[in-house]
Amino acid sequence: MFRVQAGNPWLDTLIVVTALEAATAVVGYAIGHLFLSLWLVTLAFLAWQLQYVLRLDRWLHQGGIAAPPDAPGIWGDVFNSLRRAQERHRRRRRTLADLLARSKQAADAVPDAVVVLGPRGELEWWNVAATRLLGLQAPRDAGQLAGALLRHPDFRTLLAADRYREALTIPSPVLPSVILEVRLVPFGERRRLLLARDVTRLVRLERMRRDFVANVSHELRTPLTVIHGVAETLVDSDEDGAAEQREALELLLQQTQRMRRLVEDLLLLSRLETTDASANQQVVAVAPLLQQLCQEAQTLSDGRHRIELNADATLALRGEESELRSAFSNLIINAVKYTPAGGEIRIDWRRIADGACLEVCDTGPGIAAEHLPRLTERFYRVDRGRSSRTGGTGLGLAIVKHVLHRHEGRLQIESELGVGSSFRCLFPASRLAVLT
Repeated sequence: MFRVQAGNPWLDTLIVVTALEAATAVVGYAIGHLFLSLWLVTLAFLAWQLQYVLRLDRWLHQGGIAAPPDAPGIWGDVFNSLRRAQERHRRRRRTLADLLARSKQAADAVPDAVVVLGPRGELEWWNVAATRLLGLQAPRDAGQLAGALLRHPDFRTLLAADRYREALTIPSPVLPSVILEVRLVPFGERRRLLLARDVTRLVRLERMRRDFVANVSHELRTPLTVIHGVAETLVDSDEDGAAEQREALELLLQQTQRMRRLVEDLLLLSRLETTDASANQQVVAVAPLLQQLCQEAQTLSDGRHRIELNADATLALRGEESELRSAFSNLIINAVKYTPAGGEIRIDWRRIADGACLEVCDTGPGIAAEHLPRLTERFYRVDRGRSSRTGGTGLGLAIVKHVLHRHEGRLQIESELGVGSSFRCLFPASRLAVLT
């Protein structure tokens, strides 16, 4: 057999086979056995090819670990292609192994616990911090359900409800003095990341801040009450005094009243933040409550606004009436304070698809979009000068937010400059009651 030097092994083989068949045909014709000669040569060529098929099959059955066998012609090209693919595959595996090792090293360097949960919530992998903060041990806990290992009822609720945006604060299952902020993040195909962060220091600082505000507010209440009472007495008893002196006393009375409101709001906010909602909540008739608040708003408005109330008299809420009164009052009084004379204020209490909604709309100056996310922060003011003139404490919307949170509700704010604002208190259907 002879070789033809060419760049394409398939062309080489075709030329060799054609030449071989032509030579065989000439010889077979000369000896009078043309077809027998062609058959024998073809059979021999197929047997020669078959040995490389067997080599390839044997190499594949070995798992492709060793290098592919050497061969000439077409099979040489096939085996060389396999050898190059094998090298590429090995390089990819090495790259992926290095990447995986670096990823694990990076995850182990993170101070937060990172746990990979499978489709059923089973533990697939976790980092070193998860061992320290959650007590997970390999290989003992691999494949176990997360809800069976982290038995806190709030965590099981979070795991079942798939509320991915919410963070949960719970004590560590192995270190009770450590407070964890737990969050679920979906990724891949039906998988989730369980992230747990040590927030003990932040929780303690927040508790210290709340205690400080509550204690200071409580201590200020008595002296402010005394100062206000003395100022009120002096104003009443000094009817014939100098105008400057009377003006000073009235200013003193006004500012002490403002400080008393601030202290009361701070104490209320502190109570909302530091105490749990009462388990024995009552059914609150919202429509009569809103009617009382509208009457108070009419008195405050003194005829300067048109106030309209539309309330479903059969729709009630389960909760604390005093807290709901405070939240609704803040929204309605704010609308009166910040709406110019001649404006309109509309209050709606109605059922919606997934619960109920209290909406307070006004035709005030509106609020720029950049301020909306921060309106419920303590003491945040869009216009400090205007807030000072209206006598606000800067805590009203913070109180509204906390009251709604304690009633499983949320606050939704929409506003447009020059048009007005809309404040919606949204309550879930589980909080509703029907009055007959």
